[in-house]
Amino acid sequence: MRDGADTTPTLGVELTPDDPIPEIVDRGVAAEDAGYDVAFVSCHYNNRDPFATLARLAGETDRIRLGPGVANPYELHPVTLAGKTATVAALSGGRAAFGIGPGDPSTLRNLGLADERGLRSVLEAFKVAQDLWDGDRVTHEGSFEAREAGLNFDVPGSVPVYVGGEGPHMCRMAGKHADGLLFNGSHPDDLAWARDRVEEGREDRPDHRGRFDLLAYASVSIDTDAEAAREAARPPVAFIVAGAAPPVLDRHGIDHAAAEAIGDHIAAGEFTEAFNRVTGGMIDGFSVAGTPETATDRMAALREHTDGIVIGSPLGPDPEAAIGLAADAWRESAPE
Repeated sequence: MRDGADTTPTLGVELTPDDPIPEIVDRGVAAEDAGYDVAFVSCHYNNRDPFATLARLAGETDRIRLGPGVANPYELHPVTLAGKTATVAALSGGRAAFGIGPGDPSTLRNLGLADERGLRSVLEAFKVAQDLWDGDRVTHEGSFEAREAGLNFDVPGSVPVYVGGEGPHMCRMAGKHADGLLFNGSHPDDLAWARDRVEEGREDRPDHRGRFDLLAYASVSIDTDAEAAREAARPPVAFIVAGAAPPVLDRHGIDHAAAEAIGDHIAAGEFTEAFNRVTGGMIDGFSVAGTPETATDRMAALREHTDGIVIGSPLGPDPEAAIGLAADAWRESAPE
């Protein structure tokens, strides 16, 4: 996120630490070199630790913003989560960002937390985090408890808060209270719907909050080989379909039982079976997958409804090359 007076669209990247952390750090450095504004490191218990990754990235980059994306307030106490994000700010010289949302239902199911997901816990978590970053001591009773909690170090810079979500209430809440929305979608119809919900929330947004970014947190798979790009999109699309709300599935004509079956296989660790159940229609609805030319066309359509894009997993069959290809496609998608 840039200064409130800056209306330049935001270009972000999602880095998923399912590969060794040094490789993820190299991708973050490549993203900074390619002109990305922010890098979010995804947060799933079954991947490498996002904050260890962010600490390494802070030492290897100079400009790009860094943060979890998207953390949830259930696996870690929200005060602990705020402290870890503040540490990223301290290590990076004030370049932290905070992506927080209700979490992925397929993986939270493994932890017995699937029923804990909700708007209130997300809102309370980042409001308390903002007070902590401001140097306040916090006592809170709500979806979690805190007693005179505080941080023992100063937090440099400001930490923009991006809410990750796709439900109508989460979109409205982000528009009213946060600095941005990371909308888990890759199709212009979904982003047009999200924009309407955000605008409903922004009707009650205080003027002093400044710039708001609606970002398409898009699953992108880009390669000169179109079929290879589409095949690489299967894993993230499986997770997206499994976690999609019923109205989203309906918007793309996806059978609810088919989506539920994918989620069941993911929760059971049967990933190959889950990925094989992903259809071509699911790939089209929930990813930007194909050649650079295809990606440019899809990104141009997304620009009409967003303030930017986060190039999300899997990036492509060759993630390192895809970071540059995606940045070029985004720039080429801009209106002349």
